[in-house]
Amino acid sequence: MEVCGTHTAGIFKSGIRSILPGTVRLISGPGCPVCVTSASYIDKCVEIACTPGFALVSFGDMLKVPGSEDADGMPVSMDRAKGFGARVELVYSPFDALDMAGREPETRFVVAAVGFETTAPAYALLMDEAESRGITNISLLTSLKSAIPAIEWVCDSSSVDGFLCPGHVSVITGSIAYEPLAGKYGKPFVVAGFEGSHLVDAICELVSMAAREGSAVVNRYTEAVTEEGNARARAIVDRYFERGEAVWRGLGPLADSGLYLRPRYSGFDAGSRGLVQSAPAPKGCLCTDVITGRIDPPECPAFGSSCTPDNARGPCMASAEGACGIWHANGGLR
Repeated sequence: MEVCGTHTAGIFKSGIRSILPGTVRLISGPGCPVCVTSASYIDKCVEIACTPGFALVSFGDMLKVPGSEDADGMPVSMDRAKGFGARVELVYSPFDALDMAGREPETRFVVAAVGFETTAPAYALLMDEAESRGITNISLLTSLKSAIPAIEWVCDSSSVDGFLCPGHVSVITGSIAYEPLAGKYGKPFVVAGFEGSHLVDAICELVSMAAREGSAVVNRYTEAVTEEGNARARAIVDRYFERGEAVWRGLGPLADSGLYLRPRYSGFDAGSRGLVQSAPAPKGCLCTDVITGRIDPPECPAFGSSCTPDNARGPCMASAEGACGIWHANGGLR
């Protein structure tokens, strides 16, 4: 299982699936932070964006992600809410929200903070900058998660033989983060880069270890990943955030998998705690099965027909890192 949307894209780009023997199957896992964000989080984003005096600040890949269905049976998204007058500001950097907040002190700007260990340091630095500049009309609505508990969930719930560990996440956590999982479950974990040669090398190592029933952690991305990871990045995250239970789309609640602002920074929190998976998946959408690796995207009946990137019924098709969107863009049709 590759636990990274960028790995899924790289595998397709390099044509790796076409050269693998039939005995080796690659499965896409819960490696897209947008895809595993709960529907209730999207609902909260829309609620904030529709509130007078508030503006919701988000990256573009969140705008089409569906939340709950409205009275007409249509899933609500931030993009759709904009058509009804909600204020949603598209940014390319979360720090853009600071400039907006400085220009409009009468408006509260709420940043949709979504991501894994890779992006959490950026939101910690955003808080640091807001404090130093004395900007108080900015808040975070967090859906920040750690990828490690999700990998452990897969170990507990499936028969995956081994894991291609996410490269970007591993830069922060270090390869040592996978040692407890390798020891507990007796499975191999290989940290992989993103070029075709990186991926082929990592897959060969993983298959070889699985054949020997090895259970070690091997780092095949040494040019970017160390054993200990980025201690400075983790330190700034620990300053502003603490661990707590978080709900994952498809996986349910996972203990200590979410990052929330610490109590002393609660004035900057926009209501992140307590969001649950209150909405069922859209009818006919099998994103939860795709996220957990139970099926490949083309096995969903809606894939490529009623669900396309322009009319996404689920987050896996809406997100640029989602498995369905990647499969569709690379011709992986039924």
